Amino acid sequence: MRGLIKRRILVNFRADPTTVGRLLPEPFRPKLHRDHAIVGICLIRLEQIRPAGLPALVGMSSENAAHRIAVEWTGEAGEPCEGVFIPRRDTGSVVNQLAGGRIFPGEHHAATFTVRDDGANLALDMRSRDGGVCVRLTGCDSNELPSDSIFSNIADASAYFEGGSLGYSVTRDCARLDGLLLRTLEWRVRAFTVAAAQSSYFSDAVRFPAGSVAFDHALIMRDLAHEWHQAADFRIAAASGAA
Repeated sequence: MRGLIKRRILVNFRADPTTVGRLLPEPFRPKLHRDHAIVGICLIRLEQIRPAGLPALVGMSSENAAHRIAVEWTGEAGEPCEGVFIPRRDTGSVVNQLAGGRIFPGEHHAATFTVRDDGANLALDMRSRDGGVCVRLTGCDSNELPSDSIFSNIADASAYFEGGSLGYSVTRDCARLDGLLLRTLEWRVRAFTVAAAQSSYFSDAVRFPAGSVAFDHALIMRDLAHEWHQAADFRIAAASGAA
């Protein structure tokens, strides 16, 4: 599948590694940066999505959200691996909801998205129809990370996330994760200055006790050609109940 990433925002939180580790199935472990785990939300608008070889005119558009945790693990041959563990995906697209996990990887929950985006300023509200999660974000494109971010600059943050193109997401089968690889034909990010950011997933005190997670920064990509490739399923021990 290929298309256009019209807008992709990575809203990132620094978190206590022990707390995050409890949410991960084996063999995943948190990918640390300056002794912090990194968790977050990928809020992505996709356009012109269609099978490779078909014209962009027949492609579909959708708003989507993925709650994710940056992870590392050791491969079967002993090689170091990295990517993201995705405990939840939500979409405003009926096609993604019905076809995800069947025709292409990634099981999605149905959600309603309200978005205002003028190309520089954005306000987004997402509510899942099962009541499981809601997300609110307002802010604008910018050139600087917050002064209290644990990342030194945009290049530092960009390098950390560029390696996380391989995602494994939870399925109805608690012993299997869907694998999906995102390939961007050009990796280009800017900072996104956040006025307000909230996710009920990360504010849940059962998953994240008080003081264990805090907003760090956000990054944005716009107008990038990309491809989605299916990766092999990942067999795991049953994931934590909290995850």
